[in-house]
Amino acid sequence: MKQDHPDLSVRRQCSLLSLARSGLYYQPRGESAENLKFMEIIDRQFLETPWYGSRQMARHMQREGHRCGRHRVRRLMRLMRLVPIYQEPKTSKKHPENKIYPYLLKGLAITRPNQVWCTDISYIPMRRGFLYLVAIMDWHSRKVLSWRLSNSMDASFCVEALKEALTRYGTPEIFNSDQGSQFTSTEFTQVLLDAKVKISMDGRGRWIDNRMIERLWRSLKYECVYLNAFETGSEARRGIGAWISYYNEKRPHSSHGLLTPAEAYDTANQNLKAAA
Repeated sequence: MKQDHPDLSVRRQCSLLSLARSGLYYQPRGESAENLKFMEIIDRQFLETPWYGSRQMARHMQREGHRCGRHRVRRLMRLMRLVPIYQEPKTSKKHPENKIYPYLLKGLAITRPNQVWCTDISYIPMRRGFLYLVAIMDWHSRKVLSWRLSNSMDASFCVEALKEALTRYGTPEIFNSDQGSQFTSTEFTQVLLDAKVKISMDGRGRWIDNRMIERLWRSLKYECVYLNAFETGSEARRGIGAWISYYNEKRPHSSHGLLTPAEAYDTANQNLKAAA
């Protein structure tokens, strides 16, 4: 990455590298080494028990011998954007200015590419800090269409990933997300509305509604992130980018037999074009 590149602007370089511009200036977040250790432990446990709220997670931490009370666990889980499947009543508030759209996937048979896309954000631990990763996935094929890393939770890196996916793959019929402020923001939803895409949002705390991309996070973390203690944002970008390429192009997905997500996406699209 060169800020004085003679031919490519910083914006264009970041786009080619799937890196939000904020990630270019990444500095480790201001958490203590102890908190970063606790965050990694919480993240690993949450992959195994996504129904754990702050009370259950704090009990787990204490049983494992860690001095970490519920208030600290609650703050760290919020920072990591971890919401249990069955959330306690009235523990979260919707943004008063952002519209919440209905869930459109109940009972829907998803049988072809670009019928439904989904998205989510996940916490990515590093040796001395952490980043946030957003990915956009085609629900039918499980192909990752675009992704971005950022050191902040503003909506801009999500919007960048969305615009890239729309530019490269066209428009889906339905776009599904959770009710996170990044996805309910006008900045994000207006891109979908302008593209004539139907917007669907999970019920609050309904992890199962967006389960396809949650499974992606589990595979990514166990097969890549936890095996590589990334030192810098650039290292994380290269490592995650290599794994996503492997996942899309070389790793057969159980829902498609011997086909990789990229093959499932391309094959189904070719069949649809031939039928038309």
